[in-house]
Amino acid sequence: MIKSKKDLKEYIDADNGWMKTSGFKAKLIERLANYPTYELKKFTIYLRKQEYYINTANGSKIKGLLGLYYERKKNRLGMRLGIEIGPNCFGKGLTISHGGSIIVNSSVKAGEYCMLHGANCLGNNGSTNDAPILGNNVDVGIGAVIIGGVTVADNVKIGANAVVNRSITEEGSVYVGIPARKVDKSK
Repeated sequence: MIKSKKDLKEYIDADNGWMKTSGFKAKLIERLANYPTYELKKFTIYLRKQEYYINTANGSKIKGLLGLYYERKKNRLGMRLGIEIGPNCFGKGLTISHGGSIIVNSSVKAGEYCMLHGANCLGNNGSTNDAPILGNNVDVGIGAVIIGGVTVADNVKIGANAVVNRSITEEGSVYVGIPARKVDKSK
C-alpha cells in the first residue's frame, strides 16, 4: 500500500516495467504517436497517484480533492482503454499488457508483480461478494477470468481464456481450461 512519496515513486517505477522507454526522442515519438503503451503507463500512474492521495489524506481536504482529481483522470482514461481497476487492489509492479475489457472488482487483493494480458475479469461470482486474492507474480493470460472468493498462490500462470473458480494452492503451477485445471509442465 502506498503511504509515502517514496512508496509512490517505487510503485510507479515498478509498474509496467517492460514498457520503459529511454531517451528523449523515443519518449517524444511514443507520446506524439499516442502508442498504447503510453496510455497504459498513464493509467497506472493515475491509479497510483489516486492511491497515494486517498491513503495519505487523513482528513486533509486538499489531498482528498487530489485523490478525487486523479480518480477522475484514471476513470476517464480507463473508459477509453476499457479498464476498470479500483484503488489498492494490486501491489507494486502491476503490468497491464493490453487495454480492452479489464475489470477488477474493488475488493480484489493482489500481490506484487502481477500481470494482466487483457480481456480479464477478476471479481465476485454473482452469488456472493467475495473477490479473489492473488499472490505475487501471478500471470493472468488474455481472456482469463478469476471469480469468487478464491485464492491464487504465488508464481501461478493462468492460461488464455481459463476460468478459475476454485483456489489454486500450489505455487509455480500452470492452469488452463474451463474450469481451470492444472497442467503438467514436464510434458
